[in-house]
Amino acid sequence: MVLPNASAQRAAAVRRLLAVAAVLLALVGGWAMSGSAAPALSTAPVPKAKCGPGSLPETSTQGRVPTADYRSGRVKKGYLCNTRQIGHQGSSGGFKTLRYTDSKGRTCAFYDSTLTVPRDVVSNTLSGDGLGVVVLDMTNPAKPKKTANLVSVGMLSPHESLLVNQKRGLLVGVMGTAVTAPGILDVYDVKTDCRKPRLLSSSLSGILGHESGFSPDGKTYYVAGVLGTFTAVDLTNPKKPKVVYKTGGVVYHGLRLSDDGRTMYVANIGQVGPAGISGAGLRIIDVSQIQDRKPNPKARILSTITWPNASIPQVAEPFVSKGHKYVFEVDEFVDLFSFKGLSNLVHSPVGAARIINVDDPKHPRVVSNIRLKVHEPDQRGGAQKNDPMAWFPAQGYAAHYCGMPTRNNPKIAGCSMILSGLRLFDIRDVKRPKEVGYFNKPVPRINKAALVPAIGAYAMSQPAWDLKRNEVWYTDTNSGFYVVRLTNGIQKLLH
Repeated sequence: MVLPNASAQRAAAVRRLLAVAAVLLALVGGWAMSGSAAPALSTAPVPKAKCGPGSLPETSTQGRVPTADYRSGRVKKGYLCNTRQIGHQGSSGGFKTLRYTDSKGRTCAFYDSTLTVPRDVVSNTLSGDGLGVVVLDMTNPAKPKKTANLVSVGMLSPHESLLVNQKRGLLVGVMGTAVTAPGILDVYDVKTDCRKPRLLSSSLSGILGHESGFSPDGKTYYVAGVLGTFTAVDLTNPKKPKVVYKTGGVVYHGLRLSDDGRTMYVANIGQVGPAGISGAGLRIIDVSQIQDRKPNPKARILSTITWPNASIPQVAEPFVSKGHKYVFEVDEFVDLFSFKGLSNLVHSPVGAARIINVDDPKHPRVVSNIRLKVHEPDQRGGAQKNDPMAWFPAQGYAAHYCGMPTRNNPKIAGCSMILSGLRLFDIRDVKRPKEVGYFNKPVPRINKAALVPAIGAYAMSQPAWDLKRNEVWYTDTNSGFYVVRLTNGIQKLLH
């Protein structure tokens, strides 16, 4: 046998190593490519709810109220799936439905009664609803009792800013739409007697207000302005609000805070230009210096993410599920800032909702989308575009507000999805949410008492939850305040 010399041995060894390395690189490279090219998150509709006894299911695709139902009169019955109506009050509504139990154990509901002044002046006067923020005694949910109308300037039309702080019993709102600048901020005490809120202060501290946020400790109220302002107001002494931070050049919407008040989850509208919105998504901000009342505080941006087919980010509600941190984010309408959004609803994106993992605030990631069949482009270009008010960019088949009954391991979420009414979703598996119920009461014909013609559903409000009674409360702009009870087993998701 002839033995190879040392150089030949080394050369053979190198060739073998190169061959092995090539195989490993191919395997690793293939794995890396498959990882980086992982399929995009599904934007298909979530599974449709299975409606049990006593339901009045939809007659068409998920979320749709077809023209045929208006013509036949079917729409008058409404659409119920694993829900039933317990109570009703009034004939109008707005953007927020809030629940609060005061120091004496009395439970109240608060809701703004109009989208914008003077939209519902005539109908609210004729119905007896009155103006501003409506206060209801909810001792008997089957018969909500109106006990007050808050008509101080800030409460006449608080737009999307109305919030109640559970810890301190403060109800706050800002009169600050684009036509009512500079933004009057009103603070009410509801802890003493929620049925009769007491005005503590009215100030100009809600600069150009539109949406808002409240630190859980109730000491800082944040205001997002329609013209690019972001303001923090110190309410340590609610009788003397004090601006402790303000900046410009940002277009923020809903502002929600972590439990310690140090991290803010911002629905970031992004940049608004002639071509419409760009950069819309979620922004996470470190506001610990504001929370700690540092001199000349800074708000440090930790991350900003976007997603395909975003419309107008509305709000991102934080929650924890199985030890992980998430936000439940919802986009409203279509892109109302562009000519395409206003003129071609078929091709304008409907953002709907999504769940975003925020375990690492510097690297958030979307884990699932929550959409109905009516939100899909192929449906928007079909017969449904001719359904009553489907053509109207500020109504239509889109989303507006979502909310959960708790931040700690919620099993269910509720979303006001405008023409599609109140939709209920099982979110126990955050990667695979599914619809479990709905409640929709469209107005069957034009309400002639309204300054703006009212037809169809106009579900815009953040819902509130009564866990003890297995109920969810919300308002429809066209028909008022509803108490809805969950049935057929889905009420178990409240507990």
